[in-house]
Amino acid sequence: MTDSQLIREIKDGNVELYSELMRRYQRKILAFIYHMLKSAKLELMAEDLCSETFYKAYRSLHSFRELDASFSTWLYTIARNTVLSELRKQKSAHISLDESDYEPVASLDAVPEQQVLRKERMAMVREAINNLPEKQRSALILREYDQLDYQEIANILGQTVSSVKSLLFRARASVKTQLEPYFGQTPLMEEYEGMNTR
Repeated sequence: MTDSQLIREIKDGNVELYSELMRRYQRKILAFIYHMLKSAKLELMAEDLCSETFYKAYRSLHSFRELDASFSTWLYTIARNTVLSELRKQKSAHISLDESDYEPVASLDAVPEQQVLRKERMAMVREAINNLPEKQRSALILREYDQLDYQEIANILGQTVSSVKSLLFRARASVKTQLEPYFGQTPLMEEYEGMNTR
């Protein structure tokens, strides 16, 4: 059953089918929210904001018009707005969470050296992405992590396709500039540069 068919069924009263829509998108939306919150060190709120996103989507589903956008684009837009709203609230409340790393940290003695080095490199890449301005970061996450096309990203961010391409170009250039002092021309940089050609 397509998203459109599911939504029609839900609008006709088969509300239990909403769980199927959630199942299809929950992982991607959670990852998107997690990355958006990372720079503010608020990733622990990701699951709550993901739930809030799906709740808002459910409450507004009657107004969703698939002629205007796909369900996924509409859902990402709700998720982005929910995160931006929360970040504004947090900023005004001056709340800082320093101990918000999601990943369990294994003992260095128990982890092979290569895994430690790889984890450090990936942390540096994530940090470089987190240093980007909000729109560049969102565009890069939607493109590289969620594999959305330019038009979908443009719809979510309220930008034109050419603006999205410009955001992605500047985001990739900034990440590359931030990482070059650490990695030079290593396989990681070559891998990252490979993302630029997509």
